[in-house]
Amino acid sequence: MRGTNQSLVSEFLLLGLSRQPQQQQPLFLLFLIMYLATILGNLLIILAIGTDSRLHTPMYFFLCNLSFVDVCFSSTTVPKVLAIHVLGSHSISFSECFTQIYFLCVFAVMDNFLLAVMAYDRFVAICHPLYYTTKITHKLCALLVAGSWVIASLNALLHTLLMARLSFCADNVIPHFFCDMTPLLKLSCSDTHLNELMILFVAGMLMIAPFICILVSYILIACAILRVSSTSGRWKAFSTCSSHLAVVCLFYGTIISLYFNPSSSYSAGKDTASAVMYTVVTPMLNPFIYSLRNKDMKGALKKVLTMKFSSTQE
Repeated sequence: MRGTNQSLVSEFLLLGLSRQPQQQQPLFLLFLIMYLATILGNLLIILAIGTDSRLHTPMYFFLCNLSFVDVCFSSTTVPKVLAIHVLGSHSISFSECFTQIYFLCVFAVMDNFLLAVMAYDRFVAICHPLYYTTKITHKLCALLVAGSWVIASLNALLHTLLMARLSFCADNVIPHFFCDMTPLLKLSCSDTHLNELMILFVAGMLMIAPFICILVSYILIACAILRVSSTSGRWKAFSTCSSHLAVVCLFYGTIISLYFNPSSSYSAGKDTASAVMYTVVTPMLNPFIYSLRNKDMKGALKKVLTMKFSSTQE
């Protein structure tokens, strides 16, 4: 059967996070709360940035895009998780599965690129403050974001088309809560070497290049901070990028452990936990990380919430 181009299965079955009946309702409530927190938190960030003219700067423009991507990222996986654990709807069609893979690839790469351009933005702001307005222009910001969307979409299309050419002959049970490339490769009865090579090289380069950009940016930022004579000046410089650095560590710590290993080493329990971290937990935490350590962001959010509360009282 290996090497055929016809699939004998018509749909996949997602096992979800647990098959224990007594755990279905708690898992549903947990993911519902996290999803609502993700949507509310990120939408508040977008609304606060959009309504406060003081936040119409490149840094907050990138943060606004990151919040939008995080909303889309969670919305790609969590609704299906909720359906699995409250309705018992485990089946997912081929087209739905590959559509989910496509958008997951797009938003994962967009998260990656946005973290890189935000690191570059912080590098210019701290290391070359006098040239910041001339280097980080509105045109450059728009080009960076638009280019990131184009590259992310093309990368996702490549991997989705490569997955669609595979055959699935017998086993259609995915030990996961969404359609992911690694467990799907394990189910295929076709030759998956090309897919694995593309994941390692193409997707790998799209992860490594931005990561190197982030790493170099923060090495240069650290050197610049160490040259500041006053302790208060060092702390102020560090505080401007501490939130972004926390998000970077959280994002890369989970996604690298999940994808940068061959499919033969796939471990359902460990990889599912990592997937929950980067698809659900990280998008939920990002708004809190950026708002709690940023006075301007807290002020804008307070203004938005005050306006909403006042409007409801009238």
